[in-house]
Amino acid sequence: MSKKIYLYGNWKMNNTYSETEKFFEEFTPAYAPLKADANLEVGIFAPFTSLWPLSQGAKKNGIVFGAQNVYYEPKGAFTGEISIPMLKEYDITHIIIGHSERRHIFLESDEVIAKKVKAVLDAGISPVLCYGETLEERESGNTFTVMERQLKSAISSLIPAEVNKIIYAYEPVWAIGTGKTATPDQAEEVCAWSRKLIGDDKVVILYGGSVKGSNAKELLSMKDIDGALVGGASLKPASFLEIYTAYKG
Repeated sequence: MSKKIYLYGNWKMNNTYSETEKFFEEFTPAYAPLKADANLEVGIFAPFTSLWPLSQGAKKNGIVFGAQNVYYEPKGAFTGEISIPMLKEYDITHIIIGHSERRHIFLESDEVIAKKVKAVLDAGISPVLCYGETLEERESGNTFTVMERQLKSAISSLIPAEVNKIIYAYEPVWAIGTGKTATPDQAEEVCAWSRKLIGDDKVVILYGGSVKGSNAKELLSMKDIDGALVGGASLKPASFLEIYTAYKG
């Protein structure tokens, strides 16, 4: 039996409320042939303002869904932030934590990301923990030093049962939205290394970074890559689902 593939789409700052409704008008019939495949888990992460139509479309199709970020405090004087209790009213299942754009554009520290991971776990929600190196860090030979810091800071205070509940997403910063993609061997090397560092062969590790139908088969066929965290290609049902059908084909 082939391995289970996790196909997660991160819409980033795209798709309004009405555009999300339109997405599912196209997605539902396109997904129907794949819906019964036990070896496929589809997930979508939308902006906060689109979580309601996302929740309705996701439940109708039996896919997991969630937010792209959250604050670790349950309430308080944190203008502009969104709390876990607020998100739980949408019945979300997952939350992305530590995406490179949160780290590098919004300057989220390892400490803040660790607090978010713990808060999400405590709420019974699955964190999708992103990590990865910049081009400068890779070219200077610091790939694994950077990622060891990112991973250890997020999981070192957790018990094994919590560490196992995290979904890990290796996203080299130099391959996100650039059209560049890590080669299958480069991605596999990091994912295999990550699995050893985490210390559990069964954790789910995704690869993200310009994943699309044309490179999906090679990437997803690698032993230690369990799926993909997809950006631009997830905005349209056809290009999103093409990734899995390309892998299966």
